[in-house]
Amino acid sequence: MTAQPPLTALPAWKALAEHYQQMRQRHLRQLFADDPRRGERLTVEAAGLYLDYSKHRVTDVTLGLLLRLAEECGLARRIDAMFRGEKINVTEQRAALHVALRAPKHERMLVDGMDAVAEVHAVLDRMAAFCDEVRSGRWRGHTGRPIRNIINIGIGGSDLGPVMAYEALRHYSGRDMTFRFVSNVDATDLVEATRDLDPEETLFIVCSKTFTTIETLTNAHSARVWCLRKLGDERAVRQHFVAVSTNREGVATFGIDPANTFGFWDWVGGRYSMDSAIGLSTMLAIGPEHFRDMLGGFHAMDVHFRTAPFERNLPVIMGLLAVWYGDFFDAQTVAVLPYDQYLKRFPAYLQQLTMESNGKHTTLDGTRIDYQTGPILWGEPGTNGQHSFYQLIHQGTKLVPCDFIAFCRSLNPLDGHHDLLMANVFAQAEALAFGRTAGEVEAEGTPASLVPHRVFEGNRPSSTILAERLTPAILGSLVALYEHSVFTQGVIWNIDSFDQWGVELGKTLAQRIAGELRGSSAAADAHDSSTTALIRRYVGSRGSAR
Repeated sequence: MTAQPPLTALPAWKALAEHYQQMRQRHLRQLFADDPRRGERLTVEAAGLYLDYSKHRVTDVTLGLLLRLAEECGLARRIDAMFRGEKINVTEQRAALHVALRAPKHERMLVDGMDAVAEVHAVLDRMAAFCDEVRSGRWRGHTGRPIRNIINIGIGGSDLGPVMAYEALRHYSGRDMTFRFVSNVDATDLVEATRDLDPEETLFIVCSKTFTTIETLTNAHSARVWCLRKLGDERAVRQHFVAVSTNREGVATFGIDPANTFGFWDWVGGRYSMDSAIGLSTMLAIGPEHFRDMLGGFHAMDVHFRTAPFERNLPVIMGLLAVWYGDFFDAQTVAVLPYDQYLKRFPAYLQQLTMESNGKHTTLDGTRIDYQTGPILWGEPGTNGQHSFYQLIHQGTKLVPCDFIAFCRSLNPLDGHHDLLMANVFAQAEALAFGRTAGEVEAEGTPASLVPHRVFEGNRPSSTILAERLTPAILGSLVALYEHSVFTQGVIWNIDSFDQWGVELGKTLAQRIAGELRGSSAAADAHDSSTTALIRRYVGSRGSAR
């Protein structure tokens, strides 16, 4: 890989730094006044999504410089490398070919000489056949009763993706089955998920690529105990547990029939896996046809990202705007605000996608970074958030760029509801952009003492993403939009968006401490004084409770 010059030394970066000094005080009120067609011009549409980015603190000059930065960072070359299956995950020497998970059957994508697309479709076909068996009632539990309850056991990408997709597509799900998701090693998660269920009608999906993830395996073994407590026979595990894993030996040792193991590949990162076999619970909920529709939405955005010119490319534009605010305006966070209750878990899903991908402090060659990388992402559905944290976004001292996500048609129309919901979308974006001046507040007859409190400075940037309605295909497009935006940002920052070494140290220490807690006494000298004192207090409290 050719070494890239330091980001801050690139001509486009230096030009952006100078341009920022001109833009930092410019107000969106003036930008719209100078260009009456701005709201129509700064928009782009693809894969069923319409992006209005006119309420951003940018001009044509800004956008031109950001596009030049993308060119100088080799974004086009890096996109091609990803789609060709090159090992762009450099620290793990792996491809990052999640786009193969949603490629049509006729396409070919090679990884180490193997056609990844053919392998993907073989697994998809097996998943579809299995889902038809369960959904039709032909798959029976150990006592002959059909499966009515599905519990997905995973963590990270093997939980956040499935639970987000289930909630997002619940409108399309079969209502004769119950779906639950367990991830936390806190026993409460599993106990509450199983409390009112019958083991005779419950199927567990254990999702762990290596089948060694400690939280997932701890929950899986406890689920096994819960199941066998009633069913008694060890053979029952084969009818009540399936696995999504590459470790067939570990799966067999657990008692799961290897024939009921659905695999995926090293080139699929956990946070990019919801459209792989990790999505088995999603397919069980919505059916194979809707699942394939979702894959079609992913693929439509993939094609757009790979082929559209950058100035008309949704993920590229969103990624470059994130760089603009994070590195020049010093915005620390981004709020994702879906105005659809079905997307209530979408911000949580994007937290892992964004922060695990781009929360990095070294470049691809290991050089310490001297600029800001991944933002903190957060959010809640509207209109709930308006009565919670919007106060800070509107009048606080922190700049928080926002993504509003909304749909022109509701899946659950009730008289007046959707018009009111959409009125709030448009009103919030307008209020953030333009605010309300002291003169406007005074003109309303506000007492002078209250005027400062009721002024809205505005000039708070936001994107609005509109789609016709929330369908499986649109969910796929939406997720792929953010995946590729995150990748765009990572290319600009010259980081590896596909590893996650930052999660390793805590896991390693936790396993070590867990071993100490299982012993007769904690290893008092193995830690700092704070950790040692906390361990001793816990062990002492645990002992006195027995």
